[in-house]
Amino acid sequence: MNRTKGDEEEYWNSSKFKAFTFDDEDDELSQLKESKRAVNSLRDFVDDEDDDDLERVNWSGEPVGSISWSIKETAGNSGSSQEGREQLKSRNSFSTYTQLPKPASTYSLSSFFRGRTRPGSFQSLSDALSDVPPKSYAPELGRPKGEYRDYSNDWSPSDTVRRLRKGKVCSLERFRSLQDKLQLLEEAVSMHDGNVITAVLIFLKRTLSKEILFRELEVRQVALRHLIHFLKEIGDQKLLLDLFRFLDRTEELALSHYREHLNIQDPEKRKEFLKTCIGLPFSAEDSAHIQDHYTLLERQIIIEANDRHLESAGQTEIFRKHPRKASILNMPLVTTLFYSCFYHYTEAEGTFSSPVNLKKTFKIPDKQYVLTALAARAKLRAWHDVDALFTTKNWLGYTKKRAPIGFHRVVEILHKNSAPVQILQEYINLVEDVDTKLNLATKFKCHDVVIDQIRWKN
Repeated sequence: MNRTKGDEEEYWNSSKFKAFTFDDEDDELSQLKESKRAVNSLRDFVDDEDDDDLERVNWSGEPVGSISWSIKETAGNSGSSQEGREQLKSRNSFSTYTQLPKPASTYSLSSFFRGRTRPGSFQSLSDALSDVPPKSYAPELGRPKGEYRDYSNDWSPSDTVRRLRKGKVCSLERFRSLQDKLQLLEEAVSMHDGNVITAVLIFLKRTLSKEILFRELEVRQVALRHLIHFLKEIGDQKLLLDLFRFLDRTEELALSHYREHLNIQDPEKRKEFLKTCIGLPFSAEDSAHIQDHYTLLERQIIIEANDRHLESAGQTEIFRKHPRKASILNMPLVTTLFYSCFYHYTEAEGTFSSPVNLKKTFKIPDKQYVLTALAARAKLRAWHDVDALFTTKNWLGYTKKRAPIGFHRVVEILHKNSAPVQILQEYINLVEDVDTKLNLATKFKCHDVVIDQIRWKN
C-alpha cells in the first residue's frame, strides 16, 4: 500500500504502535499524551451523562419544588393578591428549563477507582461493599425525669436504700459526713435487708477509720453481726481480730485466732501454731479440745514418719499386703483410731500408735472404740481378733461375750465384710430378742438358726 511521507508520519504518531526512538523526552511526552487522552475520554463520558440532568430553578437560582421554595411560596400567598398575580404572571412568562452552570469535573482516575462518587452516579467498589445503612434523622423521644435522677446527687438516704433494695445502681459517694453515713446505715437496718446492710457496711469500712467504725457499730448490734459475718466470709482475719479486741470479746478472739490453723499446710508449722493457741483465753471445754488437737497432730507426725519408713523398707507383712492409700496427717481422731486398729492392733500399750494408748489418751468411749476396732479387724477378716474383742472374763475366771453396741449391730458389720455363715450364726444366736434374731437369720440366710427358732416357738 502506497503512503505519502505525511501519512506515514501521522501513522507513526497517532497509532498505538510507536517507532523505536532513543530520545527519552519524546517517550515521556508520548506517555503524557496517552494519559491526558484517557482522562479526557473519561471526562467526556461523565459529561454526557451530566448533560441530561436538567433542573428547574427560579430567578434566585433555587430549584423549584424544594423546601425553601415552598416556604417562600406560602409566605408570598399571604401577601396582597395583586402582587401575587403579578409575580405569577412574570414567573409564567419567563419560566424555562435552565441548565445550571456546571462546575469543572472533579473526576479523576483515582476518584473513579477509590473515591466516593456523588449521588446519582455509579458507586465505587468500596462503596458497594460497605453496606452502611443511612442515618436516621428522626427526633429522639425525651427520657423520663426519673431516669435522669439516677445519675444525680439528690437522693436522700431513704431513697438510696430503697433503690439499693430494688437492685438499681446508686452511688454512695455523696454521703460524706459521718451523720449522713450513719443515717444511711440506720435506714438500711430498718429495711431488714441483709444485702443492703452489707453494701452500706462495705462503704463505711472503706470510708471510715477502724476506731470510728467499731465505736459506732458497738451500739448497733444488727449491723455489727452483719459485719462480723462478712469478715468471716471474706477471710479478713486481721480486721476481725481487731474488732474482737476492741469489743473485748476474748473467747471469740481466741476462736478466730485458732481458725487460722486451717490455712497452714505444713504439719510441723501447724503443730507449732496449735501450741501457741493453748494459752489463749478459751473456755474450759474448748481448751481441752485445743490440747487434744495438738497432741493428736503430734502423734500423727510420729506415726506417719515411722510407717513411711516401714512401708519403704518392705519388711512388714501388713504393709506389703495392704499398702497405705493416704497419709494419716491431719486426719480426725476416729480415722486415726481405725488406722491404728488396722496396722498396729497388736502393738503394746506404751507405743504412740497403739489403739489402746489412743483410747486412754483421748478418753474414747467403749462403744466408739469397739465399733471402730470391729470395722478394722473385720475388713482384714481377722475373725479371731473379732471374737477376742467381745470376750470378757469375770472375777471367777468364766468367759462371756458382751457387746456394748448390741450383737445385732455386730452381725450387720460382719455381713458387710463378707463373714462366713458359721460366724454369722454364732453372733445371731447371741441376740436376745427372739423376733430380731429370726429376722436377722432370715435376712442373712442362716437357715439353721431359722429352723431352731421355728422349732422353739412351736
